[in-house]
Amino acid sequence: MGIRNVGEATAKDLAQHFGSLNKIIVADINDLLAVNDVGPVVAESIKQFFAEQHNLDVISAMRSHGVIWEKHDGKEQKGGVLQNKTFVLTGTLPNLARDQAQALIEAAGGKVSGSVSKKTDYVVAGEEAGSKLEKAQALGITIIDEAGLHALLNAAPSVAQAADATIQSSTVSHPPSNQKALF
Repeated sequence: MGIRNVGEATAKDLAQHFGSLNKIIVADINDLLAVNDVGPVVAESIKQFFAEQHNLDVISAMRSHGVIWEKHDGKEQKGGVLQNKTFVLTGTLPNLARDQAQALIEAAGGKVSGSVSKKTDYVVAGEEAGSKLEKAQALGITIIDEAGLHALLNAAPSVAQAADATIQSSTVSHPPSNQKALF
């Protein structure tokens, strides 16, 4: 939607917490602050966005053209072995596309961020990892490879089964057999 300071991960957190767009639109600052990783600046950006009539008109026009936002009761807790863990993906993983890795992490209750910070729990690094890897090393964040990610996921059998199904049902490019693991 283009809300200032709200990226993909925060948008997912908002949707998960509130369950419907209407609930987000009418939420007050304290309601917004209850959402994971939403601080005062982000909460204010959200309130300002929905206070502008133009933005509400665009949402209304989208609805009249058939756009539907999925609804649920809100405040769902996924649980899972990666609950409350934040990951950053960097470089090219040998067997998983980035969106596959992200889906597996989220299915296990984890969150994927686009940037490394002191709040990051793990950096999953593949070939040609760059500045994100360097920043993680400087901050002392745990760095794992794809095998390490699978090891974390395998701590939860249902997630491991979902991971296997995702890998089997997707087109996966395999690295040459002479390629070495980074870690």
